[in-house]
Amino acid sequence: MTCFSSADESAHYGFSVCMLLEHYRSHLRWEDEGVVELGTGDATAIADVVRSLPGLRVRSYDISAPSVEAARANIAARGVADRYTVELGDFFDQADSAGGPPVSTVISNPPYIPAPDRDIRMPELWGGVRGNDLVLQLLKAGYPNVITAVASYSDPETTVRTAGDLGYRVANFLAMGLDFGTYSSEPKVRDHIRRLCADGHGWAADDGYMVAVALFTTDPDVPGDRADQLLKALQL
Repeated sequence: MTCFSSADESAHYGFSVCMLLEHYRSHLRWEDEGVVELGTGDATAIADVVRSLPGLRVRSYDISAPSVEAARANIAARGVADRYTVELGDFFDQADSAGGPPVSTVISNPPYIPAPDRDIRMPELWGGVRGNDLVLQLLKAGYPNVITAVASYSDPETTVRTAGDLGYRVANFLAMGLDFGTYSSEPKVRDHIRRLCADGHGWAADDGYMVAVALFTTDPDVPGDRADQLLKALQL
């Protein structure tokens, strides 16, 4: 098992999380509570966020032992091991055993590659048949604030509408175009993405797609709802 890393996506994820945490600082209460993270990866993006926001504490979970090992090394190298911890295990099992969400805010760049099954080049990146299984599970976990990546080819409309049904609004987001990489370019995956988009379950160009990092919130004090704007930003 290897540890996934994408410089462009990682930079976008880290920058977006940092901007959203900073802009909504008073609402997300992370200075008092910290945040939790689903899926650590190699931790470089969020380690830099922790270094940029002195009051931030992150407790992260990853099911991949190589990812946890790499993450701990990167966190230590950046000098934030006292405020960014990584545990090997299932994020959802930990939340359930704690009796519910222990903090108000969760962050995640979850696996979102859609494919008919897990038999793809890197199975750890499989997000279900439509690519949004982990995002939907995260939204249903009960956290008041969810900062997560939403990919244009992973049925984003169902994700956004399900979030609305669960009482979430899209407070804000940052979107970026990405080229198809090694894993999304696998023929089995590319063909499946084309079928999803043709059936109205997403958007993608011949050579790329959009990904947005969005803040979904149930907090009535956070103003605005940009759900429709998010969907428009993801259309190609």
